[in-house]
Amino acid sequence: MDSVRTPDSESAETSDTPAPPSLGRKVRSAARWSLINTVVMRLGTFATGIVLARFALGPAEWGVYGIAQTVLLVLLSANELGVGLAIVRWEGDARRFAPTVLTLSTLSSGLVYVALFAAAPTVAGLLGSPSAVGVLRVMCLCVLIDGVAQVPGGFLTREFAQGKRMIIDGLNFVLSTSVTLLLAFEGWGAMSFAWGAVAGNVVTLIGCALAAPGTLKFGWDPGQARALLRFGLPLAGASMLALAVVNVDTMVVGATLGNVSLGFYVLAFNISGWPVRIISEAARRVSFAGFSRLADSPQALAQGFSRALGVLVTGTVPLCVLLAGLAGPLIELIYGSHWSPAAAALPWLMALGLIRIGSELAYDCLVAIGQRRSLFLVQGLWLVALIPVLLVAAHLNGIVGVSQAHVLVAGCMVVPVFLFALSRGGIGVGRIARACAWPFLGGAVMAAIILGLEHRLGDSRLALLAIGTIALAGYTVCVLPSRDFLRGVDRGDRPQRGRHRSTAPVRPTQQDMR
Repeated sequence: MDSVRTPDSESAETSDTPAPPSLGRKVRSAARWSLINTVVMRLGTFATGIVLARFALGPAEWGVYGIAQTVLLVLLSANELGVGLAIVRWEGDARRFAPTVLTLSTLSSGLVYVALFAAAPTVAGLLGSPSAVGVLRVMCLCVLIDGVAQVPGGFLTREFAQGKRMIIDGLNFVLSTSVTLLLAFEGWGAMSFAWGAVAGNVVTLIGCALAAPGTLKFGWDPGQARALLRFGLPLAGASMLALAVVNVDTMVVGATLGNVSLGFYVLAFNISGWPVRIISEAARRVSFAGFSRLADSPQALAQGFSRALGVLVTGTVPLCVLLAGLAGPLIELIYGSHWSPAAAALPWLMALGLIRIGSELAYDCLVAIGQRRSLFLVQGLWLVALIPVLLVAAHLNGIVGVSQAHVLVAGCMVVPVFLFALSRGGIGVGRIARACAWPFLGGAVMAAIILGLEHRLGDSRLALLAIGTIALAGYTVCVLPSRDFLRGVDRGDRPQRGRHRSTAPVRPTQQDMR
């Protein structure tokens, strides 16, 4: 595997010193803060979305917002040329090369925004939404703000400072939501999302700068810049491909089916992203830094990855099954009957959401061990295979066909390729199967319970509550045998009654990715 070094230590040998004992505690503490942060923020976003969908915005406005959000996400994936990850990944004193990172990130983000501003009419026209020009130009100001925030935000991630990040994200949410709601009820339509996003990103930049003082210093070192670009450009390319894979469906739906169908699809896709955002996003804020610290110990890395995957899948499967099995009643209950066309696509998109969680964790692991070329090839293959399938599916079966095509390509082509790439990095298929076996069994039991009870009990609120409770109880029983694995406790390591407990130190890396 490739070892990542600072420019000042490229000739140094990679240390084989095991991870410090405090790493596991740092990762667990950061993961807890990150999970709390993500859950609180996503619940708030969920509530805001309900208010907007019920009382302020219709499917057409959601379609315009979906176009702008898609373009923004793709640009954010590579606006800083991938050099921001060096703050988290490289060894040594990050403050020595941080000024060069900040200069590169700001310059590249500025150029990206200028190009988008000029090309906005063309981009909006190609995506079937000419009215999105203004929204694109405003919302993508976030690209420039994000480029400046990369360095202080990277230092917070490097130090596992997720408690501070929770405060910053909370302030972001309060301001962005307030601006969005105020403008939406004043009749600004999709533009309300754009100005809300800009306001929130400004708060994030200020908060990160205050939480990581002294990191917003510009500088330039040609040697560092060359090393940073060698490190970052492949990651930027792979990240852009990854975001394109997730968002190309929005472009296809907008260009072929129009804004109204796109609005329904965006709503369904956003619902399918709840588990991804709540669970996977929380994990990804610490997973890359954690995997990076374990990269020089293949056995510890394999153990850490399999446990992290097991925890993520165990927490995600019940959410995915509930949302898929009760899609129609839940959408009508939460958003209103005029959004019911979105329900047909949701079960397929929930399956895609589960695949995304695993692939995103695999992405972080492969980046941490230096498998950047493999990532680029995987994401490129995914995108090339996906575009023609989505186009055909959209013409044949509308938004349902698009969601089915997503699952078909991801499950039959991309998952096997990711498994192969992970096996090359020392993480075998057996470990991954062990991590997923019990949650998948529990998911199958949940699906059977939901299908059986929904027909008998109906779709009233009380019936939905009863069905969900019984299904979750069945799932819990199924995953109980995996509790020791998820806690990182092997049954063979448990002290037997009446025997002497070993005083040998436990390898700290077995607890790193709880």
